[in-house]
Amino acid sequence: MSRPWEADPETDFKRRLGKSALELGATNSGPECPDIWELENGDIAVIGRDLTASLGSRLPDGVSVGLDERLVVIPRNMLIAAKADIPNV
Repeated sequence: MSRPWEADPETDFKRRLGKSALELGATNSGPECPDIWELENGDIAVIGRDLTASLGSRLPDGVSVGLDERLVVIPRNMLIAAKADIPNV
């Protein structure tokens, strides 16, 4: 069965949303994760810590992680910093 949305492996990165992990104090060395990026096709890429194994078993009812998906966590201040870069529509 095909899904209504599929991630496009051919798209490229367009722009960072918000600030880098270094700017937010989420890392103290180089440009490492976490990060949030808008892709050329309009989709969003999130780089974060993979907590699928630990949080995946405690998901709320009606929520699941597909076999080709991962549950990633980013710092709260990173999403707040990206808010201004995310369009309302």
